[in-house]
Amino acid sequence: MSTLGVVHLVASVASIVLGALVLAQGPKGDRQHRQLGWAYVVAMMTVNVTAFMIYRLFGGFGPFHAAAIISLTGIVAGALSARRARVARLAGQQFLRSNRVEVHYWWMTFSYVGLVAALASEAITRLPALRAIGGGGAMFAAAVGGATALVFAIGSFLIVTRRARSLEPFRASRAP
Repeated sequence: MSTLGVVHLVASVASIVLGALVLAQGPKGDRQHRQLGWAYVVAMMTVNVTAFMIYRLFGGFGPFHAAAIISLTGIVAGALSARRARVARLAGQQFLRSNRVEVHYWWMTFSYVGLVAALASEAITRLPALRAIGGGGAMFAAAVGGATALVFAIGSFLIVTRRARSLEPFRASRAP
């Protein structure tokens, strides 16, 4: 494995672990949440930047590069909305803070779901049974698409069902 591959792998594993810690953490918004969150952002930025340098699978820009662009967009939007929520809190704008925290919630939770989908896709394409079946590109696409769809279905369900409980501490009592 190349140095680039090792950096990509280490950053991916760090992102999986850090994202799980952030999601498993109790109350959100405290110092530990912010520190773990920023570490997750740095790890995910590393994953995405290194992904743009890996071309061996398609010989050029491929669907995984498009996924990296989407992931990068989500990470940046999630980090910016968290920062804007903090600024709103410090300015005493509770309603604005509440809205920005919710935007942060959606971007970051779906960024983690996308990361887990990438892990599932990577894992399923390495299964010896799948390689033995053959089928080339169509089988590869079906395996990656199926793994991604399953992870996004489960992740979306969890995100939606846990939304109210996760955001309750940040709800503004009324609009300005």
